[in-house]
Amino acid sequence: MQTHSSRLRADFFELLGSMRFAISLLLFICVASIIGTVLAQNQLASTYVDQFGPFWFEVFDKFSIWQIYNSWWFLLIMGFLVVSTSLCLLRNAPRMIRDMGSFRETVREGSLKVFPNRVEVVSALSVPEVLAQARGWLDAHGYRAKLREDADGVMVAAKKGSANRLGYIFAHVSIVVICIGGLLDSELPVRLQVWLGGKQPVTENMLIADVPESGRLPAGNISFRGNVFLPDGSQTRHGVVSVGEGVLVQPLPFSIKLERFYIDYYSTGMPSSFKSDVEVTDLQTGDTFKQTIEVNEPLRHRGVTVYQSSFDDGGSRLWLQAWPLTGDSAVPQSLEGTVGQTSDLVLSTDGQPRKMAVDLTGLRVINVENLVPGAEPQPRAAWEHVAAVTGSAAGANNEYLRNVGPSVEYRILDEDGQAYQYHHYMLPMELDGQDVFLAGVRTSPAESYRYVRIPADANHSLTEFMHLRAALNNEAKRQAAAEAFARYNATPAQRESLTLAARGALESFARAGFNEMLERIPEQERERVLGLAVPMVQMSLFELYDLDRQSRGLPALAREGQAGEQANDWARTALLALTNLPDYPAPVFLQLQTFEQVQASVFQVTRTPGKFVVYLGCLFLIIGVFAMFYIRDRRVWIWVRADAQGSRVLAAMATQKPTLDFTREFERFREAVTRLSA
Repeated sequence: MQTHSSRLRADFFELLGSMRFAISLLLFICVASIIGTVLAQNQLASTYVDQFGPFWFEVFDKFSIWQIYNSWWFLLIMGFLVVSTSLCLLRNAPRMIRDMGSFRETVREGSLKVFPNRVEVVSALSVPEVLAQARGWLDAHGYRAKLREDADGVMVAAKKGSANRLGYIFAHVSIVVICIGGLLDSELPVRLQVWLGGKQPVTENMLIADVPESGRLPAGNISFRGNVFLPDGSQTRHGVVSVGEGVLVQPLPFSIKLERFYIDYYSTGMPSSFKSDVEVTDLQTGDTFKQTIEVNEPLRHRGVTVYQSSFDDGGSRLWLQAWPLTGDSAVPQSLEGTVGQTSDLVLSTDGQPRKMAVDLTGLRVINVENLVPGAEPQPRAAWEHVAAVTGSAAGANNEYLRNVGPSVEYRILDEDGQAYQYHHYMLPMELDGQDVFLAGVRTSPAESYRYVRIPADANHSLTEFMHLRAALNNEAKRQAAAEAFARYNATPAQRESLTLAARGALESFARAGFNEMLERIPEQERERVLGLAVPMVQMSLFELYDLDRQSRGLPALAREGQAGEQANDWARTALLALTNLPDYPAPVFLQLQTFEQVQASVFQVTRTPGKFVVYLGCLFLIIGVFAMFYIRDRRVWIWVRADAQGSRVLAAMATQKPTLDFTREFERFREAVTRLSA
């Protein structure tokens, strides 16, 4: 049993230190690197769900291919490669070093006779004369030699290029060193502190000052990669390191204050470059200095590198109008809030107060959209704007590119726990010949925004549309509009029935758009019914709008000429907007009125000592490759013994890897030995 166990251990260590095992590990690392290059890393989970589907997302998530270079199995393979290569070195390096220093002068005459590259001559010269000429040739060709004398003769053992073996040693050492450097700069040092050091990533929102000791990494942490978010004028001396679903706080050896953030734009409105003026205070000496951090021009201090990563909103102040989308009121409420914070809003719905929380998630001051006819603009994520600094937007030349002005993103959290995401543009934009406000909604970041077009009035505002919406929800005004429609479109005998039909259509349309009508009609009849209902609702809506304007002291709508055509176009767009409003899940419409922008800079802070280890490994690799490919090992043995005619010479030359150069050198060596017989 002991013998069997010992053999298993020996076989295991033999496999672990074998070349085939190391090559297999390298193949796995190559495959992982290909995946990490092709598949975008560290994206939102919803992005991968959309790309692969829920089933394969769950499968791939087990292997963490979304952050493959810090996955447990990749780090494990790197660790095994270090162990395997180290065992190979420990096993073979001592033998190689001994072989480098050995002349192998104990080789016997009989052994030389089986060498493929040998020459044997009889010389009239004496043994000392032959040795003198042989030593002269060896010295001239860079060989070091050693003599061994015995009763039968003299053996001259010579060698050159023994440093070739250092190539193998340095190449293997470089793999170990590079892997260690990679492990040092990975998440492994931080994860080891979580696994073994009692650190607990923080998953709750809290101030850095409130983070417990278990959520803080030591100031002397060997390596880390975190982020710093700094609004204009703010200061910090901590970075935030992401670990799984939580974060750990990393103290920095200095404090950094953002004095000012700059951003320049191309003529298309896309960012061309951005940079930050910062003030750095060394916490050890108290010294202060200023520096500008730009993309590819980081700050380096106390072993920590600060990169300009991106930019974001730093807590801009927003002033909005909250237009009710339920009931018959068209009076907006004022709402003031800060990006990144939640504001309370109380809305009166059917005489009952309804409390909701508005989470203002983003403000974009410049939105350059491709307003191709028939297509809706889509808000871009911040990283897409950041990518523009590479120059991809510098030469953009598209006749449909427009800067459509600021936009705001927010969520509404009501008592039912609903949390839809909304994206509204501050200013109207011209789409298909009509000035409209775009209001987008989606249920999660994985979806694209679905937009409702709301027509702007002559004052480029939402006022007229919101009054029309409120009038549509007023029973008395619907009755008056139905009567006006019947009066203009029916004979006296038909007015009563047409009034009832128009009033019913408006009432149903006010509740659920055309959805309610379609649900009660068989599918084969829907097209015919809509052909009658849509014109009726559209013309009744026109009358409703006209009556509401007159009740507010405004002139009646024009019904003929260019002004009448414009009024009809506006009413048609309003009809489409009101049709879509039942699918717009919000009791209120928030319109951005003005803002005070506060910009923020996002920095990446890193301590990466492993890169210097990798540099050293690369140097070792260069030395190893140079030694293996450009230093040729040669060994020469010359056996000389006395003979009746003078002396007998048997010589041989050997190398580890025969090449054409070796063949030429042996021919020169053969000629030199042959000349001894002349």
